[in-house]
Amino acid sequence: MNFKKFLFGQKDIMSIGFANILGSGISAIFWFFLATLINPEEYGQIHYFLGIAGMGQLLSLVATPNAITVYVAKNIKIHSTLFFISLLAGGLSSIVIFLLFFRLDTSLLVLGYIIFELMNGFLLGRKLFSTYSKFFLSQKILTVIFGLGFYSLFGFDGVIYGLVLSYVPYIWILIKEFSTTKLNFSLVKPRKGFIINNYGINVSGAVGGQIDKLIIAPILGFELLGNYSLAMQFLVIMLLLPTIIFKYLLTQDSSGQKTGNLKKISLLASIGIAAFGIIILPMLIPIVFPQFIDTIIAIQILSVAIIPATIGTFYESKLLSLEKGKFPIISKSLGIITVIFGFLILGPIYGMVGLSITILASSFIETIFIVIATKTMNLKIR
Repeated sequence: MNFKKFLFGQKDIMSIGFANILGSGISAIFWFFLATLINPEEYGQIHYFLGIAGMGQLLSLVATPNAITVYVAKNIKIHSTLFFISLLAGGLSSIVIFLLFFRLDTSLLVLGYIIFELMNGFLLGRKLFSTYSKFFLSQKILTVIFGLGFYSLFGFDGVIYGLVLSYVPYIWILIKEFSTTKLNFSLVKPRKGFIINNYGINVSGAVGGQIDKLIIAPILGFELLGNYSLAMQFLVIMLLLPTIIFKYLLTQDSSGQKTGNLKKISLLASIGIAAFGIIILPMLIPIVFPQFIDTIIAIQILSVAIIPATIGTFYESKLLSLEKGKFPIISKSLGIITVIFGFLILGPIYGMVGLSITILASSFIETIFIVIATKTMNLKIR
């Protein structure tokens, strides 16, 4: 195989990859720079309320980005109806969060998160990869502008308001789709199984990325949460590879395209990225983030998680493209159960190391289960 010819022939995935890598890089720089301005406790407090907003979004996002992508790719005009249902649920979640925490910024962020996920799923389903890239990058740039701008005006309490404003451009796409595609609730009933399964997958999979903050803060404190959040920020960057691959594979698998060569290259790349996290990153932390040196061992452990995560995307994409969401739900559920019990048991005893071991174990458990499930169904991943 001519690697160079293969790589440059993948124009669409290059577009998605460019947006995700550059955009996530911009976002990471913002969070890393913010970590140099505030202490771990303040950093942890911000991420605690981000976790609350994230939980509100997860529970409200009835129409997951994956479901939107699959139906739009198949030209089933159900997306506006699913948008409406999710936004209605999001509005209710925002009200509840405001009444519980009296945080207007966190309440508004729930709606921002929902609009972001819905519109990205729609653009990918339409295979408007260039448009997806432009909007994705715009949101990340606005995160820096508004986030730092509001921080300079109001301190760390203003950061979340800046994040809320970064999602405003997506409203234009939402309004356009509502005006051109009528609501049709009759399309929902025959597809409720797949929609509900995807909702379960989304909640069970992503709750692990939010509930960790909600567990750590009250049990171990904001300072440890701040250190943990910085370590996880590095993992998020490393997980860009499986994230990009999954977004592309879902559209291709849904259309019946073969992607075997891409999967082989992705697996090799994940091993290289893991090695970078284990060897190189520990040398940089004391220099750039002297207040966060407690994250070093945790980052080395977390780096290994990219390998099972990459493998898992191959199998999850195939199952979702066939509208078989049962096994991914179980896989994600096993992962979150591991996170909850691991944090409660290992966190108080081993601190950051215990938390990072739990995340790694969760990644392996999810992938092992979904691989076994796929093999049981005699599905070929090619």
